[in-house]
Amino acid sequence: MTFKELNLKEEILSAIEELGFESPMPVQEKVIPFMLENDADLVALAQTGTGKTAAFGLPILNMIDPNLKQVQALVLSPTRELCIQISNDLKNFSKFQKTRVVPVYGGEDIRTQLKQLDSTPQIIVATPGRLIDLIDRGKIKLENIRYLVLDEADEMLKLGFMDDLEVIFEAMPASRQSVLFSATLPHSIRAIAEKHLREPQHIKIASKTRLS
Repeated sequence: MTFKELNLKEEILSAIEELGFESPMPVQEKVIPFMLENDADLVALAQTGTGKTAAFGLPILNMIDPNLKQVQALVLSPTRELCIQISNDLKNFSKFQKTRVVPVYGGEDIRTQLKQLDSTPQIIVATPGRLIDLIDRGKIKLENIRYLVLDEADEMLKLGFMDDLEVIFEAMPASRQSVLFSATLPHSIRAIAEKHLREPQHIKIASKTRLS
């Protein structure tokens, strides 16, 4: 299978072709068509390094409206490093679109991030604590979120973000599509899926490969 067979927009295909992507990896082959064809929620068991960012990022970029000045997609990550990496990948994938992607995370002067949010992005990539800080300041509103991704959800819970996640879930419309990625499926992840996802489908990706 090639990326061209996945019904992605030409602007996205041009960007990933420029990045040297030819054939989708297993997680991309399963998740991209699922998100493009369904509005159902999804739990995907996948290790780091299996190509997750493109798996959720490409369909989201394909479906959001780059002309609409609203936050339409939210990607939550457990660490600042992963937050920056996901954001950079999404910016590369959307090189030929008008989409704005803004990362917000702790450990950096909040004034810099406040300034970046003066012009509303379509996609926010965030660590939970900093996101809540910006919601409390009235700088980020989540009522128009159509797509939510929890990346490395098991790591998020290990780092103690459960209470923050509850606050974030409450701030979003129930009609959103939620996609949860986790390397493992402990009881705590199942509890989140049961409480906040609507009858999610499950996908398991066994192999670990080079690309992130």
